[in-house]
Amino acid sequence: MVQNRRDFLKMAGFAAGALLPATKLLAGSKGTKPFGIQLYSIKEDIAKDPKDVLKQLASYGYKQIESFEGSQGIFWGMAPKEFGKYVSDLGMKIISAHCDIEKDFERKAADAASIGMKYLLCPWKGPQKSIDAFKKFADEFNKCGEICKKNGIRFGYHNHDYSFKTIDGQLPQDVMMANTDPALVDFEMDMYWVVTAGMDPIAYMQKHKNRFRLCHIKDRVKNAHDQFDSCVLGTGSIDYPSIVKKAKALGMQYFIVEQEKFDQGTPMECAQKNAVYMKTLSL
Repeated sequence: MVQNRRDFLKMAGFAAGALLPATKLLAGSKGTKPFGIQLYSIKEDIAKDPKDVLKQLASYGYKQIESFEGSQGIFWGMAPKEFGKYVSDLGMKIISAHCDIEKDFERKAADAASIGMKYLLCPWKGPQKSIDAFKKFADEFNKCGEICKKNGIRFGYHNHDYSFKTIDGQLPQDVMMANTDPALVDFEMDMYWVVTAGMDPIAYMQKHKNRFRLCHIKDRVKNAHDQFDSCVLGTGSIDYPSIVKKAKALGMQYFIVEQEKFDQGTPMECAQKNAVYMKTLSL
């Protein structure tokens, strides 16, 4: 998530070479498992016409949706069951949603469970001055996990780069992993932010097998100088064919596209290109 995402959440209350032609990629398509998209990637489009945009995403080949809590809520102005039925009729399923966990979380968990969602996720806590803050976050996550468990769903936390930067001699992500109950809390790894922090996603998952169940597949511009340089999948520096294969063996279950900078087309055009790329991966 880029800086403007942080502002948006507050306001709401919260590889290799050039991209191959679509026809060539589709000819080599070998994806065997559904993949998703985080709706924040097309946030302006979805806000204008949710139903039409969801229909377009389905036509691109997305089978899973990860929503986020904007001004129209997680379900984009629709009731939970209305939203669930609409995406189901399109051949998709809402798997998860990023949300403000500090407001009305019990209702959100009940709503998510009512339409068969798998996860509610905390998307952002922000950099902190002391490691004790992350211990408190872990306690909060355990409580959210209890609420989710009672409703038959799961709770998780989505990382940025700040949790992979040492504070007081400790890695905040390590502290959160150690102080959350695996029976209650899973994690969503944003691969881009792990790489941006200078770490190896697979090496970290190997230390915490079966704790990361969802991930954001987001590419990083080659020789990037800006930490916010995401790009179309397959045109950047992150080796997703290798990462995906290894991640699956370490417990990864959901692969969700996200992009937040658009120098190669509109957000919807990039979403379509990203779907083409995802079909080449052995999910």
